[in-house]
Amino acid sequence: MDLGLDGARAIVTGGSRGIGLAVARVLVAEGARVALAARDEQRLEAAADSLRGGGAEVLVAPADTTDDTSVRAMVDEVAGVWGGVDVLVNCAAQPSFGSAPAGLANLTDAAVATDFDTKVLGYLRCARAVAPHMIAQGRGRIVNISGLATRRTGSIPGTIRNVAVAALTANLADELGPHGIGVTVVHPGMVETERTPALVADRAAATGGTEEQVRADLGATTSLRRLVAADELADVVVFLCSPRAAAVTGDAVTVAAGNRGSVHY
Repeated sequence: MDLGLDGARAIVTGGSRGIGLAVARVLVAEGARVALAARDEQRLEAAADSLRGGGAEVLVAPADTTDDTSVRAMVDEVAGVWGGVDVLVNCAAQPSFGSAPAGLANLTDAAVATDFDTKVLGYLRCARAVAPHMIAQGRGRIVNISGLATRRTGSIPGTIRNVAVAALTANLADELGPHGIGVTVVHPGMVETERTPALVADRAAATGGTEEQVRADLGATTSLRRLVAADELADVVVFLCSPRAAAVTGDAVTVAAGNRGSVHY
């Protein structure tokens, strides 16, 4: 299926590695022009180089999504080079798997505020910056990467930030829909990226178990009894970025190999 993304102008935040880089890779394969945004310029350059084979057009766009001025400057730079923005994938957030979540007694205001500022307000800042460009052209797609903490307890800051991203998505969809802009949220489960081996090793060390047992335990929470590969997630995200998904907006799509034990209707 032709997704209609050839020549599309896309910004991917958190694009230097992990899910963001996987999404950028699929966007490039579909013919899109991609701007990678993250704080570490050196890492961004390496990521961009990995995508440029075959003549792909990739921009390095350093930005700190906790800083509105930085976000606006990044979006203005991309729009200045390409004349607009068609797609925004919000993926810049702190990983939630690396350590056990703090219980109530040890949970600080600062930890929750930092998580919220980075993910929820960061996504808001990026959407707010690209919206005028999309409105002016009468079309656009925004995809927010959230997570299964939206539908599970166990991490107070994780649930707060992810539910808030879903709420942000629905509000943006209603406001921007009349301008031809679709906004969706994707809830990944645990995804296999370049970070996963170290994270699994850290959890095994913390629990006294083996890495094989950690992986088995994680897989046991899914219907498919395995983790999701980054490219599997990216395929779904890129479809939602495309004109083929024009009728999908305001809603959540879970890509987690099946959220075992849950019923949603």
